[in-house]
Amino acid sequence: MPVRRPGPRRPARPAPGAGPVLRRLSDYAWRLVAVAVAGYLVLTVLGRFHLITLAAFLAMVITSVVRPLVDLAGRAVPRPLAVLIGLAIAILVPAGLLALIGETVANDLDRLSREFQGGLDRLEKLLEGAPFHLEPTTFEDLQRKVGDFVSEHRSTLISTALSGAGRLVEVGTGAALALFMSVFFLHSGERLWRWVAAQLPSAAGDHLDRGGRAAWRTFAGYTRGIFVVAATNAVMVGIALYFLGVPLAVPLTVLEFCASFVPLVGSPIAMLAAAVVALAARGPVIAVVVLLLIVVIGQIEGHLLHPLVMSRAVSLHPVVVAVSVLAGSIAAGVIGAVVAVPAVSVVWAVYAELRRPGPGRGPGPLAASVPSGRSRRP
Repeated sequence: MPVRRPGPRRPARPAPGAGPVLRRLSDYAWRLVAVAVAGYLVLTVLGRFHLITLAAFLAMVITSVVRPLVDLAGRAVPRPLAVLIGLAIAILVPAGLLALIGETVANDLDRLSREFQGGLDRLEKLLEGAPFHLEPTTFEDLQRKVGDFVSEHRSTLISTALSGAGRLVEVGTGAALALFMSVFFLHSGERLWRWVAAQLPSAAGDHLDRGGRAAWRTFAGYTRGIFVVAATNAVMVGIALYFLGVPLAVPLTVLEFCASFVPLVGSPIAMLAAAVVALAARGPVIAVVVLLLIVVIGQIEGHLLHPLVMSRAVSLHPVVVAVSVLAGSIAAGVIGAVVAVPAVSVVWAVYAELRRPGPGRGPGPLAASVPSGRSRRP
Protein backbone atom coordinates (compact mmCIF):
# COMPACT_ATOMS: atom_id res chain seq x y z
CA MET A 1 0.00 0.00 0.00
CA PRO A 2 1.65 3.26 -1.03
CA VAL A 3 2.44 5.72 1.72
CA ARG A 4 1.25 9.26 1.10
CA ARG A 5 3.88 11.82 1.85
CA PRO A 6 2.77 15.18 3.20
CA GLY A 7 2.96 17.91 0.63
CA PRO A 8 4.66 21.29 1.10
CA ARG A 9 3.14 23.29 3.90
CA ARG A 10 1.37 26.42 2.79
CA PRO A 11 2.28 29.59 4.68
CA ALA A 12 -0.41 30.78 7.03
CA ARG A 13 -2.28 33.79 5.84
CA PRO A 14 -2.02 36.85 8.06
CA ALA A 15 -5.05 37.76 10.04
CA PRO A 16 -7.41 40.25 8.37
CA GLY A 17 -6.32 43.81 9.02
CA ALA A 18 -2.77 42.90 10.08
CA GLY A 19 -1.10 44.06 6.91
CA PRO A 20 2.51 45.28 6.66
CA VAL A 21 1.50 48.92 6.99
CA LEU A 22 -0.43 48.28 10.18
CA ARG A 23 2.38 46.18 11.64
CA ARG A 24 4.89 48.90 10.87
CA LEU A 25 2.66 51.53 12.43
CA SER A 26 2.26 49.40 15.55
CA ASP A 27 6.05 49.01 15.81
CA TYR A 28 6.47 52.77 15.64
CA ALA A 29 3.58 53.32 18.05
CA TRP A 30 4.96 51.28 20.93
CA ARG A 31 8.41 52.78 20.44
CA LEU A 32 6.93 56.27 20.55
CA VAL A 33 5.00 55.35 23.69
CA ALA A 34 8.20 54.08 25.31
CA VAL A 35 10.05 57.27 24.38
CA ALA A 36 7.17 59.42 25.69
CA VAL A 37 7.09 57.54 29.00
CA ALA A 38 10.87 57.84 29.38
CA GLY A 39 10.73 61.57 28.59
CA TYR A 40 7.92 62.08 31.07
CA LEU A 41 9.88 60.29 33.81
CA VAL A 42 12.98 62.37 33.05
CA LEU A 43 11.00 65.63 33.17
CA THR A 44 9.33 64.53 36.41
CA VAL A 45 12.68 63.86 38.07
CA LEU A 46 14.13 67.15 36.80
CA GLY A 47 11.05 69.02 38.04
CA ARG A 48 11.28 67.35 41.42
CA PHE A 49 14.85 68.59 41.80
CA HIS A 50 14.22 71.87 39.98
CA LEU A 51 16.73 73.85 42.03
CA ILE A 52 19.60 71.56 41.04
CA THR A 53 18.35 71.43 37.43
CA LEU A 54 18.22 75.22 37.11
CA ALA A 55 21.60 75.57 38.80
CA ALA A 56 23.16 73.13 36.34
CA PHE A 57 21.51 74.95 33.42
CA LEU A 58 22.78 78.32 34.65
CA ALA A 59 26.25 76.84 35.19
CA MET A 60 26.34 75.60 31.59
CA VAL A 61 25.19 79.03 30.37
CA ILE A 62 27.99 80.69 32.34
CA THR A 63 30.49 78.15 31.05
CA SER A 64 29.50 78.58 27.40
CA VAL A 65 29.68 82.38 27.60
CA VAL A 66 32.78 82.76 29.78
CA ARG A 67 34.87 79.90 28.36
CA PRO A 68 36.23 81.83 25.33
CA LEU A 69 37.48 84.55 27.70
CA VAL A 70 38.98 81.95 30.04
CA ASP A 71 40.71 80.22 27.12
CA LEU A 72 42.15 83.55 25.98
CA ALA A 73 43.36 84.46 29.46
CA GLY A 74 44.71 80.93 29.94
CA ARG A 75 47.35 81.59 27.28
CA ALA A 76 49.03 84.18 29.51
CA VAL A 77 48.21 83.06 33.07
CA PRO A 78 47.63 79.71 34.80
CA ARG A 79 44.26 78.09 34.22
CA PRO A 80 42.91 78.62 37.79
CA LEU A 81 43.70 82.33 37.59
CA ALA A 82 42.08 82.53 34.15
CA VAL A 83 38.92 80.93 35.55
CA LEU A 84 38.92 83.45 38.41
CA ILE A 85 39.27 86.36 35.96
CA GLY A 86 36.45 85.10 33.74
CA LEU A 87 34.03 84.54 36.62
CA ALA A 88 34.88 87.91 38.16
CA ILE A 89 33.96 89.63 34.90
CA ALA A 90 30.77 87.55 34.64
CA ILE A 91 29.74 88.71 38.13
CA LEU A 92 30.88 92.33 37.99
CA VAL A 93 29.21 93.21 34.68
CA PRO A 94 25.62 92.35 35.79
CA ALA A 95 26.27 93.91 39.20
CA GLY A 96 27.44 97.11 37.52
CA LEU A 97 24.34 97.21 35.31
CA LEU A 98 22.06 96.80 38.34
CA ALA A 99 23.91 99.56 40.17
CA LEU A 100 23.60 101.83 37.13
CA ILE A 101 19.85 101.17 36.93
CA GLY A 102 19.37 101.90 40.62
CA GLU A 103 21.36 105.13 40.43
CA THR A 104 19.48 106.28 37.30
CA VAL A 105 16.08 105.67 38.84
CA ALA A 106 17.05 107.27 42.17
CA ASN A 107 18.44 110.42 40.55
CA ASP A 108 15.46 110.96 38.26
CA LEU A 109 12.70 109.77 40.57
CA ASP A 110 11.14 113.21 41.17
CA ARG A 111 11.29 114.21 37.52
CA LEU A 112 9.89 110.87 36.44
CA SER A 113 7.00 111.21 38.90
CA ARG A 114 6.08 114.61 37.49
CA GLU A 115 6.37 113.39 33.90
CA PHE A 116 4.25 110.35 34.59
CA GLN A 117 1.59 112.39 36.34
CA GLY A 118 1.47 114.86 33.46
CA GLY A 119 1.38 111.99 30.97
CA LEU A 120 -1.52 110.37 32.81
CA ASP A 121 -3.40 113.67 32.78
CA ARG A 122 -2.86 113.99 29.01
CA LEU A 123 -3.97 110.40 28.55
CA GLU A 124 -7.17 111.06 30.50
CA LYS A 125 -7.98 114.10 28.34
CA LEU A 126 -7.25 112.09 25.19
CA LEU A 127 -9.61 109.28 26.22
CA GLU A 128 -12.30 111.75 27.24
CA GLY A 129 -12.34 113.24 23.74
CA ALA A 130 -13.23 111.75 20.37
CA PRO A 131 -13.48 108.92 19.46
CA PHE A 132 -13.43 107.30 22.94
CA HIS A 133 -15.68 109.74 24.90
CA LEU A 134 -15.00 108.15 28.29
CA GLU A 135 -16.67 109.67 31.32
CA PRO A 136 -14.40 111.90 33.48
CA THR A 137 -15.26 109.79 36.52
CA THR A 138 -13.95 106.58 34.94
CA PHE A 139 -10.37 107.09 36.07
CA GLU A 140 -11.46 108.19 39.52
CA ASP A 141 -13.52 105.04 39.89
CA LEU A 142 -10.57 102.99 38.70
CA GLN A 143 -8.22 104.56 41.26
CA ARG A 144 -10.82 104.02 43.99
CA LYS A 145 -11.23 100.35 43.05
CA VAL A 146 -7.46 99.81 43.09
CA GLY A 147 -7.25 101.39 46.55
CA ASP A 148 -10.13 99.25 47.82
CA PHE A 149 -8.53 96.11 46.41
CA VAL A 150 -5.20 96.86 48.12
CA SER A 151 -6.88 97.56 51.47
CA GLU A 152 -9.05 94.43 51.29
CA HIS A 153 -6.22 92.11 50.28
CA ARG A 154 -3.47 93.62 52.40
CA SER A 155 -2.82 90.40 54.32
CA THR A 156 -2.62 88.41 51.09
CA LEU A 157 -0.18 90.89 49.60
CA ILE A 158 1.98 90.76 52.74
CA SER A 159 2.07 86.95 52.72
CA THR A 160 2.93 87.02 49.02
CA ALA A 161 5.81 89.40 49.73
CA LEU A 162 7.06 87.12 52.51
CA SER A 163 6.90 84.07 50.24
CA GLY A 164 8.78 86.11 47.65
CA ALA A 165 11.50 86.75 50.23
CA GLY A 166 11.75 83.00 50.80
CA ARG A 167 11.96 82.46 47.06
CA LEU A 168 14.75 85.03 46.95
CA VAL A 169 16.76 82.89 49.39
CA GLU A 170 16.16 79.88 47.13
CA VAL A 171 17.34 81.85 44.10
CA GLY A 172 20.49 82.87 45.96
CA THR A 173 21.17 79.26 46.87
CA GLY A 174 20.73 78.16 43.26
CA ALA A 175 23.01 80.96 42.02
CA ALA A 176 25.73 79.95 44.51
CA LEU A 177 25.45 76.31 43.39
CA ALA A 178 25.63 77.35 39.73
CA LEU A 179 28.75 79.43 40.39
CA PHE A 180 30.33 76.51 42.25
CA MET A 181 29.60 74.12 39.37
CA SER A 182 30.80 76.55 36.72
CA VAL A 183 34.21 76.78 38.42
CA PHE A 184 34.82 73.07 37.83
CA PHE A 185 33.24 73.11 34.36
CA LEU A 186 35.60 75.89 33.28
CA HIS A 187 38.66 74.45 34.94
CA SER A 188 38.40 70.73 34.08
CA GLY A 189 35.22 70.16 32.12
CA GLU A 190 36.81 67.94 29.46
CA ARG A 191 38.44 65.70 32.06
CA LEU A 192 35.12 65.40 33.90
CA TRP A 193 33.31 64.46 30.70
CA ARG A 194 35.88 61.79 29.77
CA TRP A 195 35.49 60.26 33.23
CA VAL A 196 31.70 60.10 32.86
CA ALA A 197 31.92 58.51 29.39
CA ALA A 198 34.50 55.98 30.60
CA GLN A 199 32.13 54.56 33.23
CA LEU A 200 29.87 52.99 30.59
CA PRO A 201 30.52 50.01 28.31
CA SER A 202 32.42 50.77 25.13
CA ALA A 203 29.44 50.98 22.73
CA ALA A 204 27.26 52.97 25.13
CA GLY A 205 30.19 55.23 26.02
CA ASP A 206 30.84 55.97 22.35
CA HIS A 207 27.21 56.91 21.77
CA LEU A 208 27.18 59.05 24.92
CA ASP A 209 30.39 60.76 23.83
CA ARG A 210 29.07 61.56 20.35
CA GLY A 211 25.67 62.70 21.60
CA GLY A 212 27.16 64.77 24.42
CA ARG A 213 29.59 66.56 22.12
CA ALA A 214 26.83 67.35 19.62
CA ALA A 215 24.61 68.58 22.46
CA TRP A 216 27.32 70.85 23.84
CA ARG A 217 28.17 72.31 20.43
CA THR A 218 24.51 73.18 19.89
CA PHE A 219 23.93 74.51 23.39
CA ALA A 220 27.09 76.64 23.43
CA GLY A 221 26.39 77.99 19.95
CA TYR A 222 22.81 78.85 20.86
CA THR A 223 23.77 80.53 24.14
CA ARG A 224 26.49 82.68 22.61
CA GLY A 225 24.27 83.50 19.65
CA ILE A 226 21.31 84.55 21.79
CA PHE A 227 23.63 86.76 23.85
CA VAL A 228 24.78 88.50 20.67
CA VAL A 229 21.18 88.92 19.45
CA ALA A 230 19.98 90.21 22.83
CA ALA A 231 22.87 92.67 23.13
CA THR A 232 22.29 93.97 19.59
CA ASN A 233 18.57 94.44 20.24
CA ALA A 234 19.29 96.22 23.51
CA VAL A 235 21.77 98.59 21.89
CA MET A 236 19.30 99.52 19.13
CA VAL A 237 16.47 100.03 21.62
CA GLY A 238 18.65 102.05 24.01
CA ILE A 239 19.82 104.41 21.25
CA ALA A 240 16.27 104.88 19.95
CA LEU A 241 14.78 105.55 23.41
CA TYR A 242 17.58 108.00 24.24
CA PHE A 243 17.03 110.11 21.12
CA LEU A 244 13.24 109.96 21.55
CA GLY A 245 13.62 111.31 25.08
CA VAL A 246 11.77 108.41 26.73
CA PRO A 247 12.47 108.27 30.48
CA LEU A 248 13.90 105.14 32.11
CA ALA A 249 15.87 104.44 28.93
CA VAL A 250 18.56 102.43 30.76
CA PRO A 251 16.15 100.15 32.69
CA LEU A 252 14.07 99.63 29.54
CA THR A 253 17.24 98.75 27.61
CA VAL A 254 18.14 96.12 30.21
CA LEU A 255 14.56 94.84 30.07
CA GLU A 256 14.87 94.46 26.31
CA PHE A 257 18.15 92.56 26.75
CA CYS A 258 16.63 90.12 29.25
CA ALA A 259 13.39 89.69 27.28
CA SER A 260 15.26 88.82 24.08
CA PHE A 261 16.22 85.48 25.64
CA VAL A 262 12.62 84.39 24.96
CA PRO A 263 12.58 84.04 21.15
CA LEU A 264 9.86 85.67 19.04
CA VAL A 265 7.74 87.03 21.91
CA GLY A 266 10.18 88.44 24.48
CA SER A 267 11.36 91.49 22.55
CA PRO A 268 7.85 92.68 21.49
CA ILE A 269 6.62 92.43 25.09
CA ALA A 270 9.54 94.55 26.32
CA MET A 271 8.87 97.10 23.59
CA LEU A 272 5.20 97.25 24.60
CA ALA A 273 6.34 98.17 28.12
CA ALA A 274 8.55 100.89 26.63
CA ALA A 275 5.59 102.13 24.57
CA VAL A 276 3.45 102.42 27.71
CA VAL A 277 6.19 104.47 29.41
CA ALA A 278 6.52 106.64 26.29
CA LEU A 279 2.74 107.14 26.16
CA ALA A 280 2.60 108.27 29.80
CA ALA A 281 5.68 110.49 29.63
CA ARG A 282 5.96 111.74 26.04
CA GLY A 283 2.55 111.41 24.47
CA PRO A 284 0.90 109.22 21.81
CA VAL A 285 3.17 110.23 18.90
CA ILE A 286 6.34 109.00 20.60
CA ALA A 287 4.46 105.91 21.77
CA VAL A 288 3.51 105.09 18.16
CA VAL A 289 7.16 105.53 17.12
CA VAL A 290 8.21 103.09 19.84
CA LEU A 291 5.58 100.62 18.63
CA LEU A 292 7.00 100.91 15.11
CA LEU A 293 10.36 99.88 16.57
CA ILE A 294 8.83 96.45 17.27
CA VAL A 295 8.45 95.90 13.53
CA VAL A 296 11.88 97.32 12.67
CA ILE A 297 13.76 95.32 15.31
CA GLY A 298 11.78 92.19 14.48
CA GLN A 299 12.77 92.46 10.82
CA ILE A 300 16.45 93.04 11.67
CA GLU A 301 16.44 90.14 14.12
CA GLY A 302 14.61 87.73 11.82
CA HIS A 303 16.33 88.53 8.52
CA LEU A 304 19.83 89.57 9.61
CA LEU A 305 20.81 88.53 13.13
CA HIS A 306 19.35 85.03 13.29
CA PRO A 307 20.62 83.92 9.85
CA LEU A 308 24.11 85.26 10.57
CA VAL A 309 24.47 84.35 14.24
CA MET A 310 22.11 81.47 15.01
CA SER A 311 21.91 79.46 11.79
CA ARG A 312 24.95 77.30 12.54
CA ALA A 313 23.86 76.44 16.06
CA VAL A 314 20.09 76.07 15.69
CA SER A 315 18.36 74.79 12.55
CA LEU A 316 14.75 74.87 13.72
CA HIS A 317 11.77 76.15 11.78
CA PRO A 318 10.12 79.28 13.26
CA VAL A 319 6.93 77.26 13.82
CA VAL A 320 8.88 74.77 15.94
CA VAL A 321 10.42 77.65 17.90
CA ALA A 322 7.02 79.24 18.52
CA VAL A 323 5.43 75.96 19.63
CA SER A 324 8.42 75.21 21.88
CA VAL A 325 8.20 78.61 23.57
CA LEU A 326 4.45 78.24 24.08
CA ALA A 327 4.76 74.70 25.46
CA GLY A 328 7.61 75.71 27.77
CA SER A 329 5.68 78.69 29.11
CA ILE A 330 2.63 76.50 29.78
CA ALA A 331 4.73 73.87 31.55
CA ALA A 332 7.05 76.09 33.61
CA GLY A 333 6.22 79.77 33.07
CA VAL A 334 8.95 82.21 32.11
CA ILE A 335 11.73 79.74 32.93
CA GLY A 336 10.16 77.16 30.64
CA ALA A 337 9.92 79.70 27.81
CA VAL A 338 13.63 80.49 28.17
CA VAL A 339 14.74 76.85 28.38
CA ALA A 340 12.40 75.41 25.73
CA VAL A 341 14.24 76.38 22.53
CA PRO A 342 17.76 75.32 23.63
CA ALA A 343 16.33 72.06 25.01
CA VAL A 344 14.56 71.23 21.74
CA SER A 345 17.66 72.24 19.77
CA VAL A 346 19.88 69.99 21.86
CA VAL A 347 17.51 67.02 21.54
CA TRP A 348 17.35 67.44 17.78
CA ALA A 349 21.15 67.79 17.49
CA VAL A 350 21.70 64.59 19.49
CA TYR A 351 19.14 62.72 17.38
CA ALA A 352 20.75 63.90 14.14
CA GLU A 353 24.25 63.04 15.39
CA LEU A 354 23.37 59.53 16.51
CA ARG A 355 21.73 58.81 13.15
CA ARG A 356 25.04 59.45 11.42
CA PRO A 357 27.16 56.32 10.88
CA GLY A 358 30.51 57.96 11.61
CA PRO A 359 31.81 58.74 15.11
CA GLY A 360 31.63 62.54 14.92
CA ARG A 361 34.27 64.42 16.78
CA GLY A 362 34.23 67.98 18.03
CA PRO A 363 34.78 70.19 21.05
CA GLY A 364 33.86 68.22 24.13
CA PRO A 365 31.09 69.13 26.53
CA LEU A 366 32.29 71.75 29.00
CA ALA A 367 35.67 71.48 27.30
CA ALA A 368 38.58 73.63 28.39
CA SER A 369 41.73 74.34 26.42
CA VAL A 370 42.87 70.72 26.42
CA PRO A 371 43.05 68.09 23.64
CA SER A 372 39.62 66.72 22.85
CA GLY A 373 40.71 63.10 22.27
CA ARG A 374 38.68 60.50 24.11
CA SER A 375 40.16 58.07 26.58
CA ARG A 376 38.56 55.03 28.07
CA ARG A 377 40.24 55.68 31.40
CA PRO A 378 39.70 58.75 33.61
